[in-house]
Order: sequence, then structure tokens, then C-alpha cells
Amino acid sequence: MKVLLNQDVKGTGKKGEIIDVSDGYARNFLLPRKMATPADASAVNAANIQKSAAQHRKFTAGVKARENAAALEGKRITLHARVGENGKLFGAITAKEISAALKEQQGIDLDRKKISVDPIKTTGEYLAKASLFENVSTTFTVVVTE
Repeated sequence: MKVLLNQDVKGTGKKGEIIDVSDGYARNFLLPRKMATPADASAVNAANIQKSAAQHRKFTAGVKARENAAALEGKRITLHARVGENGKLFGAITAKEISAALKEQQGIDLDRKKISVDPIKTTGEYLAKASLFENVSTTFTVVVTE
């Protein structure tokens, strides 16, 4: 019996695949648990439409990430912080604060999880790396002043 998998099934296949399984396995295990649907023409067509929509979303996300990388490349972000003796900060500058400054100063909304920088504990200039998408990353400068 041919079925279309609705989710990953260990030892059987991945979500969206059309596989041939025994009738008993399909009727007694996959279909009652809604792990699969019978592979008729409408189910196959719906799966193909979903795959093409997902590919299109991934493509547009990649294009937007490349545009953001080009806009962010070589930019300087300035952050002001309270400073104690010897130029040491009270606390540290983290990716969350850098993300907020990027949005405020450059208008680029970037998730803090995509920014990699060591905690900044003194004033000065630092390089930060932003991984925007698969194989799309850029660097920018973070300037910390008093």
C-alpha cells in the first residue's frame, strides 16, 4: 500500500515522502495514529504544493539575508555604557544590546541569537559576526564608549 507520511517515522521514512508499506502496517499502525495518509492523487498533489511553497519561502529568506548582509557589512555600531576604573564596564555588552542598537541605529532587525560576540567588558572597538542564513554571514564593528 502506498502512503504519504505526515511526520517522520523511525525506520520507515521522512515527512512528505511517498513510500510503499505492507497493508497491515499501514492500516493498523500508520493510519490510526495519523502518521500517514493513503497516497491518492489529491494527497500527492497537496504534498507537492507544500514542498514548492517551502522551497519558495526558503529562497526568499536567503535573498533577504543576503541583502541584510550587504547592508550590514563594515558598519559601525556605537554603544554607550557606564564605565568604572581603568575603562572597565559595569556588567558586559551582550548580543541582546547589540541587536537593539542595530535596530535603532541602522534599522536592521536582527535576532540576538544570530550575533556571535564574546562578552565585551571594556571600552574600545570589537568585531562582531552575524550569521544570517546558511552560508551567509557578515562582520561589523561594535564601538563601546563611556
